[in-house]
Amino acid sequence: MKAIILSKKGNVNQLKYTELPLPSIREGEVLVETKAIGINPIDLKTRNGKGVYTMLQNEDTIILGWELSGIVKKTCSEKFNEGDEVFGLVNFPGHGKTYAEFVACSANNLAKKPEEISHFEAAATSLAALTAYQALVYLAKLKSHHKILIHAASGGVGHFAIQIAKHIGAYVAGTSSIENRKFVLSLGANKHLDYKTDALEKEQKDYDIVLDTIGGQNIDRSIPLIKKGGILISIPSGMNNSVTEKASRNGIEGMKFTVQSNENDINVIAGYLQQGNLKPHISKVFNFEAIEKAHTQIASGHTVGKIIVNL
Repeated sequence: MKAIILSKKGNVNQLKYTELPLPSIREGEVLVETKAIGINPIDLKTRNGKGVYTMLQNEDTIILGWELSGIVKKTCSEKFNEGDEVFGLVNFPGHGKTYAEFVACSANNLAKKPEEISHFEAAATSLAALTAYQALVYLAKLKSHHKILIHAASGGVGHFAIQIAKHIGAYVAGTSSIENRKFVLSLGANKHLDYKTDALEKEQKDYDIVLDTIGGQNIDRSIPLIKKGGILISIPSGMNNSVTEKASRNGIEGMKFTVQSNENDINVIAGYLQQGNLKPHISKVFNFEAIEKAHTQIASGHTVGKIIVNL
């Protein structure tokens, strides 16, 4: 099968195309023929030696990627039959190996793809939507009476977070550049804030929850906006080490968060897709042979929605 391996940590030139044997499957696993994969910032961080690289560095062969949509070709699980169309987040934060034509993974990482949803849309929804869902439902315990601010609201996690928060019934504000204002509001946000201006500094200090997908100085800009006893959830690893301490000094709760593959949650996401409560926005689709271009696009930091690779 065709696959892309990471020869060593570094730039996009370390992504190498190769041929590998078909992976074998064990009890509880399925072999998926990959139709589409999603590209995420964690892919780039891991490629550069950060992210989850330390967990993978001793593997004989490192294959990046965690979200996919495809067709079950072999099964050792009662959950799926051969021919089923499935999608999911594979073994995160472990070794997902989705940059390949075929992927062996636990059936518990997958859900059946709704018929109304394309493989591109399903692949786009796995990691980012699960991140938003788990952060908002489990950590923030978001309710309809809450007021939430979502940073980078036009990005992968952000555009799903808006939709999930609105489905719950919360008041939602989102930050992005002015160019993406209409997009953010079209997702259901009640308010848009241009992060390039002083709009945040002028904002009311009454948010129950802030979801930070940027880190760094964005944490400092967010803390004054949260009411006492509120919550700041920061996602980007390596950019949020100080969030707990800084939040505590200001009478709020600061949390770092990493998504995890979860059987129940991916089925909730599948239900959201089927019911139309979630709609992924795909900015661009690249061919498998253009993985370098897909990584370069993510590295720009200006992707609206998701980047998908077609197999």
